Amino acid sequence: MNLYALLARHFPKDPQAPCLILPDNRVWTYDDVERASGRIANLIVALGLKPGDRVAAQVEKSAAALVLYLAALRAGMVFLPLNPAYQRHELEYFLSDAQPGLFVCRPQARTLADELQILQRSPHEP
Repeated sequence: MNLYALLARHFPKDPQAPCLILPDNRVWTYDDVERASGRIANLIVALGLKPGDRVAAQVEKSAAALVLYLAALRAGMVFLPLNPAYQRHELEYFLSDAQPGLFVCRPQARTLADELQILQRSPHEP
């Protein structure tokens, strides 16, 4: 049993019960969280990651970040949260050390993520 399964065992019996109440008063039910994390977990697996692989995420704290965390757990991955304030040299260190199979970042960090990915490839990779 992975951590997600352990957490899910303690979800309320009513899947329509509120799980998250956001600052704008939108409500995510346990069913919403279950469905969203399932879709993302399936995507992670479809990308070729295997249980035990790392998913690094440099994103702001949000409902979406929580769902990503749960999805990674659900797929059997190791979740590596990275502070959004980390700069290039810090990201380079963490990504080279952890070797994540997936790095999730904010859209404005995409160029840097692409550059760091190129630096992480072995000389034999395209």
